[in-house]
Amino acid sequence: MGFFSGLIGNAGVMQPNEIQKEYGNLLAPNEQIEIGFKLIRDVFVFTNKRLILVDKHGLTGKRTEYMSIMYKSISRFSIETAGHFELDAELKIWLSNELTPSIAKKFNKQVNVYDLQKVLAQHVM
Repeated sequence: MGFFSGLIGNAGVMQPNEIQKEYGNLLAPNEQIEIGFKLIRDVFVFTNKRLILVDKHGLTGKRTEYMSIMYKSISRFSIETAGHFELDAELKIWLSNELTPSIAKKFNKQVNVYDLQKVLAQHVM
């Protein structure tokens, strides 16, 4: 992921061994990491049981919030693919019956949004 892409909020794919090393202690027994993405300091990890959002706060990023979203609470999601001249794609997730998406993330072209859609569809449907 390029520095500029990170600055404007685009996410890049993380290596599975990097995710396991940094966030493996958050996993429940029999929970496995499927795919993860990193914004400058924030991370979101899709496991076989839930979506984990890692939100680092403050200038130093030492204070960290770990939010778990069970797949059954996701009512719908959308993925908007990048066009020929656009740099990014976007993921939106609605929880329960909310009118506006609770989560909206942008991805650079390094991310295959179709793989992301498959992970969500597998767990939400």
